[in-house]
Amino acid sequence: MPRPFCHLHNHTEYSLLDGANRIPEMVAGAKQMGMDSLAISDHGVMFGVMEFYLECKKHAVKPILGVEAYVAPGGYAKKGRGEEKDSFHLLLLARDLEGYRNLCKLSTIAALEGYYYRPRIDHELLKKHAKGLIGTSACLGSEVCQELLKGNYDRAQYIAGMYSEIFGDGNYFIELQDHNLREQAEIKDSLVRISRELKLPVIATNDAHYLCKTDAKPHDVLLCIQMGELVANESRMKFQTDEFYLKSPEEMGALFSDFPEAIENTAMVAEMCNVELDKQQAPMPQPDVPDGKENFQYLRELALEGLNRRVKNPEGSLARLEYELDVIEKTGFGDYFLLVKEFAQATRDRGIYYGVRGSAAGSLVSYCVGITDVDPVEYDLTFERFLNPERISMPDIDMDFEDARRDEVIKYVTERFGQDHVAQIITFGTLGAKAAI
Repeated sequence: MPRPFCHLHNHTEYSLLDGANRIPEMVAGAKQMGMDSLAISDHGVMFGVMEFYLECKKHAVKPILGVEAYVAPGGYAKKGRGEEKDSFHLLLLARDLEGYRNLCKLSTIAALEGYYYRPRIDHELLKKHAKGLIGTSACLGSEVCQELLKGNYDRAQYIAGMYSEIFGDGNYFIELQDHNLREQAEIKDSLVRISRELKLPVIATNDAHYLCKTDAKPHDVLLCIQMGELVANESRMKFQTDEFYLKSPEEMGALFSDFPEAIENTAMVAEMCNVELDKQQAPMPQPDVPDGKENFQYLRELALEGLNRRVKNPEGSLARLEYELDVIEKTGFGDYFLLVKEFAQATRDRGIYYGVRGSAAGSLVSYCVGITDVDPVEYDLTFERFLNPERISMPDIDMDFEDARRDEVIKYVTERFGQDHVAQIITFGTLGAKAAI
């Protein structure tokens, strides 16, 4: 019985204005077509990885985490005229947790240090962070395929051999695609020849940018938005066929009937990739606590002192404070309150205006230790909206700082915990149909 097929080259909506696969629909679609594993490989970024991972787990689909990286052979640090065109696609998939961490390192360096029109890495950087990764020759935009299109077979073979050495024996694959494009047909035999001469296994992929064949036209509109072009402009960049969708295993089998091993090898790659993220937890930084004091004991002392100093009726609010402290101790989030209290105090000391929004205002402990400035008892605010003993999840204290001095807060946090332990996050906004119109 042949092995099942696995889509290893897929772009979600996080390939911004290029991919049109929404993660829930993509995962559900793969499951409905009988696939028990699926990969994510957005262009140069890993924004969607956690959402994809959790959605796959929900549907009992094995998540394969990857990225389609941009490689600048001339060096990721070179940023000058013509350099934006000198970058090629390379599909990277995480084989294990070390590989996933290397993917994170590569994408971070690509965005912070290598960004020039797009996030870029290079060969030397890849050599340093290749452990635990699988690489493939990717699409027509790759180094191997571009050399073949120029007629440089020896150069293409050399590049494939170089990548095979970088990733190690059995971790580099020749990728075959067929979107009914003339260029893909032209180089197919040469790709197969490279795989045989270098003993590199082949895989079949479909570079899925949207879910169904009928999504090709909406996807074309998405590309027009990206480029600021009109759909009517025939000379603009566009996908030449409507074959870039999540095809069924039967469709892929028929498309590559002359290379059944390319279908089977996708399942082999899926078996090689085993990354478990939900079992990993980053340790909480240590708050600043006086010598000889236990962390939670110190939080309790601060809260009781603040109760007597800040609350109009401390005796009437004591039971509420003890209840909150009990919940915080049981859920293990005492250190978090002490850390946020540090941010608040440092901000006040610098005379920077800030405000706390959301459910954190319902915590009396937050008020007593100086995180918030509203007494939740006086305004009858509910603590359980913020931290519920029946549903243990990380509390979230949202703090807004005045725009003109926000950089000072980031500088303080960076100096306090170290540059390697501080990250900024991104928020994605989406438009519903009515808002878009």
